[in-house]
Amino acid sequence: MNPEETDRYSRHLTLPMIGEAGQEKLLGSHALVVGMGGLGSPVAMYLAGAGVGQLTFADFDTVEVSNLQRQIAHTTERVGELKVASAKAQCLAINPNIVINEINFALEADELNDILPSCDVVLDCSDNFPTRFAVNEACVRHKVPLVSGASIRFDGQLTVIRPDLPDTPCYRCLYDSNTEAAETCAQAGVLGPVVGMIGCAQAIEALKVLCDIGETLTGRLVLFDGLNMEWNEIRLSKSPSCPVCGPSANAT
Repeated sequence: MNPEETDRYSRHLTLPMIGEAGQEKLLGSHALVVGMGGLGSPVAMYLAGAGVGQLTFADFDTVEVSNLQRQIAHTTERVGELKVASAKAQCLAINPNIVINEINFALEADELNDILPSCDVVLDCSDNFPTRFAVNEACVRHKVPLVSGASIRFDGQLTVIRPDLPDTPCYRCLYDSNTEAAETCAQAGVLGPVVGMIGCAQAIEALKVLCDIGETLTGRLVLFDGLNMEWNEIRLSKSPSCPVCGPSANAT
């Protein structure tokens, strides 16, 4: 690292579990962030600040005034802009030394299969089950770690999918195709800082994955209750009948 990078990342360098070796891993990593809204905003800014060398932002939506209550990567001046462009400008203002790619259309299976082999971690910050299922399936296929978050009203949830590790559950082990469509923030409302807390936790888990430190939320679903300020945890197990990561899926 050059002197500017040593100064920029000095607080990481003083952490024994990260240090120079860990920071070098971050600088050489590529993270895909799917969804640049309330979850994706803190995820993107913290990964940029942490020095993840290459970020790819995927979102087809534009910034609206109603987003600004919680989507902190965007500003009033950028209303009407593509969210990926707005988030890119915000993140480069934090750290101009990283590379940020934009995907300003809805990701389909083909695009996911094209980009996943170059990724070291994926952060699902989307707000609908079809996207979550598609991202999970692509991550399982390419054995790329996935950090999945969701938030609505005063509640949030978070888990880490590790298809690169043996006998670990995937997102479809938790939710099947018959799961009812998720309510949106527009329908049900959401407290802005709750989304921020889940997004920050996603960033923490991604950095742990990239640096290979600590114990990630693999096989655990963490639930956050913002009204009572409580965290609860559910242990997850791999489903033998999972159509994505189960034996029948592997046989095809």
